[in-house]
Amino acid sequence: MKFQLDEPQGGNSISRHDAQGVWVNGERHQHSLLVPWRGDVSAWAPSRFEELQASHFEAIRALQPELVILGSGSRLRFPRPELWRGLVDARIGFEVMDLAAACRTYNVLASEGRNVLAALLMET
Repeated sequence: MKFQLDEPQGGNSISRHDAQGVWVNGERHQHSLLVPWRGDVSAWAPSRFEELQASHFEAIRALQPELVILGSGSRLRFPRPELWRGLVDARIGFEVMDLAAACRTYNVLASEGRNVLAALLMET
């Protein structure tokens, strides 16, 4: 007997990820993207980890999530703290994971109805 829905009611869900993209709500995305628990999935400007700037995190802050999960690409890399300082100042939780772990964790938190946002870096 199942006790949990496969997809959150009314929210976004990541169904697949690989070297060719990330599938959100059945739609493939091949660029970096922001996936809020609810609302529109949108492109995110950085295409490489080295391009991350404070302005990229300010765009996230403007969406007012409770928690941000940064998928840093195929391997775990941590951005400089001064880049995401605005999230801390706004009392927004921030976690860094590789892309696969970020997708899994996002789905768990979104299924719980948490106001989570996945910032997924798809390096091209």
